[in-house]
Amino acid sequence: MDSGVDGETGRRTPPGRGLQRRTFLIGSTAALAGCTLQPQTDDDDARPPGAGEKGCVPLAVKVDNVGPARPHTGLDRADIVHVEQVESGLSRFLAVYATGRLPEAVGPVRSARESDLDLLGQYGRPVLAYSGAQSKLQPLIAAAPLEPRTPGQAEGAFYRAADRPAPHNLYVRPARLDPRPTACDPASFGFRVGPRPPNGKDTPRHTVRYPAARFGFVWSAEDERWRVELDGEPSALTPSTVLVQYTRIRDSRFQDRWGSVSPFTETTGSGRVLLLRNGRAYDGRWTRTAKDRPTDYRTEGGPRLYCAKGQVWVVYVKE
Repeated sequence: MDSGVDGETGRRTPPGRGLQRRTFLIGSTAALAGCTLQPQTDDDDARPPGAGEKGCVPLAVKVDNVGPARPHTGLDRADIVHVEQVESGLSRFLAVYATGRLPEAVGPVRSARESDLDLLGQYGRPVLAYSGAQSKLQPLIAAAPLEPRTPGQAEGAFYRAADRPAPHNLYVRPARLDPRPTACDPASFGFRVGPRPPNGKDTPRHTVRYPAARFGFVWSAEDERWRVELDGEPSALTPSTVLVQYTRIRDSRFQDRWGSVSPFTETTGSGRVLLLRNGRAYDGRWTRTAKDRPTDYRTEGGPRLYCAKGQVWVVYVKE
């Protein structure tokens, strides 16, 4: 799926076009506003994504997650990080910047997948920054309710770093995108801050495995965050809330350049979810009734599952 796209060619940015270095923003462990704290009521469910937020434009960036892509740039500043399985059992991130606090750069940026289009329907009409896509997927991207931006569509917003090999060296400067992303309320996308559920199970560590990728979430009581391990290696990523969402992951109609079939992750429907917050795990159910609706997370008994204040990860796992 990376073949024949201008963002995956590996060509370097001509001199004078802009930044030629990576800006690493991975050291911060400060609290990030992944959800906006406000009074919550079930009446909010009737509100469409982004309703009442005139001019709200969230940003989504497709981010690489293999060894040569690490450490990541700007991923620690995302409000919501969606973790998806891709070809050969590997993983990629779809990082969403919803509250308007944009890093200088994000990356490495990689190509889009069919799953992204359904997933992003809950964010209104976001800007999607990605390196490109397989030609047969382009009509679906053009028809989706989003603003696609690739190096060919927003040349001045992307650059190639000189100290990494292609295709793991493409970065985007969010402030140079048009339309420029603006502040939204994550609660309108289904991510509401609130009290943790009662009970739960003491969980100092939780591991999620894909066929060729592994995520470890290790609770740090000192930071009140989950420290993320990528394939067994520590990172500077520290979400406060992790939603392990069990769903159907099936073959799509598309393949990558080597002929491997791209997985399609179903994000509408319903299934089990495991909420990780405050060093504990809570069982629940997720429901998403339509592509333009946010996902509803609830306990087995029915009350809402709230996230803690800070970055939220949604990790999609095969049921």
